[in-house]
Amino acid sequence: MDSPRPDVIVVGNGAVGSSVAFELVRKGHAVTRIGASARPLAASAAAGAMLGCFGEVTSSMLATPSGRAKLATDYRARAEWPDWDRELTAASGSEETLFTADGTVVVLNTAGTAAVDSANFRAIEAALREYQEPHELVDPEELDWFSPDELARALRGIHIPGEHAVDAHRLLTKLDQAFTALGGEAIDAEADAVEVQRGRVRGVRLTDGRLLESGQVVVAAGARSLDLLGQVEDLRRQIPPMVSGYGVSALVETADRSLPRSVLRSPNRAFACGIHCVPRGEGTLYVGGTNVLCEQPRMYATVRDLQFLLECAVDQLYSELPRGGVRAVQVGNRPVPVDGFPLVGSAGMDGLWLATGTYRDGLHQSPLLAKHMATLIEDNRPLVTELAAFTPVRAPLPSGTRAEILDAVVDQMMASGYETRWRVTPEWPERIEGHLRRSYAETIDALHPSFTPPAEFIPKLDDTLRATLSAYYKAWS
Repeated sequence: MDSPRPDVIVVGNGAVGSSVAFELVRKGHAVTRIGASARPLAASAAAGAMLGCFGEVTSSMLATPSGRAKLATDYRARAEWPDWDRELTAASGSEETLFTADGTVVVLNTAGTAAVDSANFRAIEAALREYQEPHELVDPEELDWFSPDELARALRGIHIPGEHAVDAHRLLTKLDQAFTALGGEAIDAEADAVEVQRGRVRGVRLTDGRLLESGQVVVAAGARSLDLLGQVEDLRRQIPPMVSGYGVSALVETADRSLPRSVLRSPNRAFACGIHCVPRGEGTLYVGGTNVLCEQPRMYATVRDLQFLLECAVDQLYSELPRGGVRAVQVGNRPVPVDGFPLVGSAGMDGLWLATGTYRDGLHQSPLLAKHMATLIEDNRPLVTELAAFTPVRAPLPSGTRAEILDAVVDQMMASGYETRWRVTPEWPERIEGHLRRSYAETIDALHPSFTPPAEFIPKLDDTLRATLSAYYKAWS
């Protein structure tokens, strides 16, 4: 017997899609959620799941209205997690808490550069003061467990007691359990396309050819979300295209099974979220800190990226790490719009919604995004006013002036060299910086007279990405 037609179909079963589906079903809607149970390529399954609002702050984030709207959303999302933990426990029947880390310590170390690390550390301090967030400066040498290499010793530290972390695997399991316990239908399949008929949504076509019908579809399929919109190409051209922010993480069992109590991390650097580790219990440590923009999602980690990650963790966090064992290597693909900001809300057609493009913030924001999307679908009004800036059909949002973006990409590339301990004589950094500045300035100027992508896109501009950006910019020129 066929299942009844759902009120809403949610495409995607990562943290965002699963949270949206759970929120809708507990509000009484008939919901079908589509996604392969193994969650291949998903960002959530490989996430450190730091609930980092202030720890993620950068100087460039504070410099634009869109960046400040993102910070305001992160701040509001962080407050949702204690209740979300309790609500998922009640609905799933699993008593195990989601939380694994007590607070966050951000360390400023000598592995980076003043232009990036020191500037971002000061930006974190400024944001903490602005929001009147409890914090304290700490001496890194007095931190328990933390033992970096002497060449990467930490100079300053900030303890942020309100920034915790959760277990991403446990979160996804509890979301699955809670959703089905409340009557939601989870289909273990991949979506092929959103079906449209006479100007409105008809449902979702699966890769096996089946059509699931519903007048409301939420696409929360991460980096592959826009691939499903082939039948609305006129709208898709006006939505920022997305690439994958491929990242590698590792679960490591320390030799003596000791763990830090809190998240330990550096400020964001080198277009990534800084090197970080998160305690997962029973002697297991999560280690992350990579982000590589790719045209298509990646299934496997490269040896180079895994080597870089572990070397940074050994040098900057815990010099005893080589004595431990690697329990798992994880790969995730973050959804990254070409202007760097989320795609949340109506996709420009009755019944078609997007909840994606969240870059590194999807899991952290997932409870708030779920409630925001449910309010939009039910009442056609935003719950979070800051998210109105990120409606999917939009012109490119600036991440800074062209000069600021040029400065940022040069600074980040130079910082990458220092983090990998390049061996160059003193006169060469100035020469390299000058070459990078001239080269990237020419690249930016040739791309468009006024629109400029975020700094992390500039070094990745091959012919394919250049064509993608040009087509999107043309739609808004």
